[in-house]
Amino acid sequence: MKPKLKKSKSNPKSATQKHLPFHEIRDGLIIMKDGSLRSVLYTSAINFDLKSNQEQNAIIYQYQNFLNSLPFPIQIIIQSKKLDLSEYIAKLKDLETKQVNDLLRLQMSEYISFIQRLMKVTNIMEKKFYVVITYYPPDVATRTIWQKIFPPKEDFIVKETDFSKAKEKISERINLVSNGLASMGLRAVSLTTQEVAELMYVH
Repeated sequence: MKPKLKKSKSNPKSATQKHLPFHEIRDGLIIMKDGSLRSVLYTSAINFDLKSNQEQNAIIYQYQNFLNSLPFPIQIIIQSKKLDLSEYIAKLKDLETKQVNDLLRLQMSEYISFIQRLMKVTNIMEKKFYVVITYYPPDVATRTIWQKIFPPKEDFIVKETDFSKAKEKISERINLVSNGLASMGLRAVSLTTQEVAELMYVH
């Protein structure tokens, strides 16, 4: 008689969590497993090539001053993916069928054909720019040194009071980065919890 094997009642969610580099996403902030925090800013872009030589030099100078003024490191992420225009073309075709003016309908038809031909011969890419800001609370900064020697068996849990203090500190860094980018004509917006989750899922 073969012995019956007991099925393990492991939680798939907890099993997946072990392989993620972060503990949770709270109030738009990523709490890493070592207790440090990450904030992600979505930034606008400027067409550098369309600027004059004087404007380009001014932007480079402002960017240099911006980096030198930061007392903490930042990470710049560029997300590039092929742009899906299927929904846009579907809307254009719908407008085309509803267009009563023959000339406008013909122009829309030619415009749709132009986009479809363009999509076949080239990859239209969509680029998004993000800035990641890191903050290590004082106790976490000390802990991470010892983690290299004695790795913790469990994730570092951030208490609500400690999270509030850390949130204030990283907010100061967010404002500093946002103001620095604004000096170059760039607008930065902090991602929400949902937006951060979607960004990490895509990556």
